[in-house]
Amino acid sequence: MTAFRVCRWAAWAPGLETKEAWAGWLAEPTWPLPATDAVAPLAEVPAMTRRRIDPLGRAALQVAWWVQGAEPTGPVVFASRWGEIARSVGLLRQLSQGEGLSPTAFSLSVHNASSAVYSITRGDTANYTAISAGPASAAAGVCEALGLLGEGAGQVLVVSVESALPEPYQGFDANPGPLRAWAVLLEAVERGLRLQATTAGDEDEAGLPPDLAALRFLTGQQPQLQQSGWRWSRDG
Repeated sequence: MTAFRVCRWAAWAPGLETKEAWAGWLAEPTWPLPATDAVAPLAEVPAMTRRRIDPLGRAALQVAWWVQGAEPTGPVVFASRWGEIARSVGLLRQLSQGEGLSPTAFSLSVHNASSAVYSITRGDTANYTAISAGPASAAAGVCEALGLLGEGAGQVLVVSVESALPEPYQGFDANPGPLRAWAVLLEAVERGLRLQATTAGDEDEAGLPPDLAALRFLTGQQPQLQQSGWRWSRDG
């Protein structure tokens, strides 16, 4: 598997809204995250577009923009276990009550909605992928990025965004927690970080959900990590 490094990273969650706050939390993580009513500012997006995006999409686009900046850097991979499921549940409730559905709400309920809005808003015609792989969604997103790097991409942006399931599905989430999103810009190197499939069991001493455990490894807080069928390691 291609060795890689993290060129830049960013994260956002209500109550953890700066890179400095995240760096402190990643050094000594506690779960669940602090929760407030804050939403990502997303000032980079015009107000008329921004008001149509729900909090999950705003968080995903915000960290992507912080890491990528104004200029495209290459392929983009969005990873999320549940995606825009809260919007989908709202539409299903409207249907059950015989109400009409908003075409805009429907178009923003699909799994690749955030990546599509990001691409359209930036006028970016690069390769975009939306990944969902259960609790291993963040790892699968990085794996997809490594495949793109192996095919010759200079850099790949990976965006992970997760949130608690809405009612009536909350019982299916083993690690419910507040909204959070992170993004990393990856590039291939001869020696660096590695991600490999494994049959070994999960090991995360901090008790974090897989997406945040992955971020903790990627930002240099752990020498290795084993989770959800994947082994994250660093070359010696």
